[in-house]
Amino acid sequence: MQPALSLCMIVKDEERNLPRCLDSVSVLAPEIIVVDTGSVDATPRIAAGYGAQILPFDFSFVDFAAARNHALAHATGRWILVLDADETLDPATVSLIAHLIAGSENAGYYLERHNHALDASTSDTTTTTDHAVRIFPNRPAHRYRGRVHETIDASILAAGGRLLTTDIRIHHNFASDPEARRRKNHWYIRILNEEIAADPTDDSRLDFLAAEYHQLEMYDEATAIAERIARLRPLDARAQLFAGVYHLLYQPDLTQARADFTQALKLRPDYPEALSFLQRLDEMEQATQS
Repeated sequence: MQPALSLCMIVKDEERNLPRCLDSVSVLAPEIIVVDTGSVDATPRIAAGYGAQILPFDFSFVDFAAARNHALAHATGRWILVLDADETLDPATVSLIAHLIAGSENAGYYLERHNHALDASTSDTTTTTDHAVRIFPNRPAHRYRGRVHETIDASILAAGGRLLTTDIRIHHNFASDPEARRRKNHWYIRILNEEIAADPTDDSRLDFLAAEYHQLEMYDEATAIAERIARLRPLDARAQLFAGVYHLLYQPDLTQARADFTQALKLRPDYPEALSFLQRLDEMEQATQS
């Protein structure tokens, strides 16, 4: 009988995290597909102990979408759940998944991800929240794209599906290492630039490139990318807004910031963020005149 759910993962040297992740989904009894990109620890043995199908994957050419799609190609469940090894399902919301996969909606579902960063030097934990599509129907057209910052959203929409929000929560626990984060930023910037050079018509990679520069506090570079996005998406109010934010906060050009926010408001009347920033500009100008 076809399983209702396949858990698809890509892992490497995750022996410390993997048991917690797999324990968190055990009540759903999913098929488990684990793509291993080169573990030298006990990760494959642990995964096998949970009944996982383990697929070795050559990751000498970095392509996270290809690794994830390799897992999808071997999944037989009607629905796909995607987790990383350092993530766990919130037990209070597991029942919501069971209800969701009992249906047949052609949709990808956003899960609420709580990122818990432990600062090893202070033992303090900082939590931020974001959302990602992690549950979707198992269909051949639903495939990830992007060598880094891989996403499946576009393929679901292109196949006629919808993207819907849920109250399902996952917890992402990791140790905050600023130097490791910076190295990863630079690594991702190199790969993103390679992707952009390979396909200049795809502007979706630019959003991630701007974010990487921003995290490195390379605001001139981030501003230049934000300006490029705004030029490529002249009818996108959000793109105009973000260009304005950079011109207001990070590379001060109040005249251009006002033009950006005004254009965003023109494209989306009553856009609350644009209105708020324009009010802030008015207050700044009044303060300089008094």
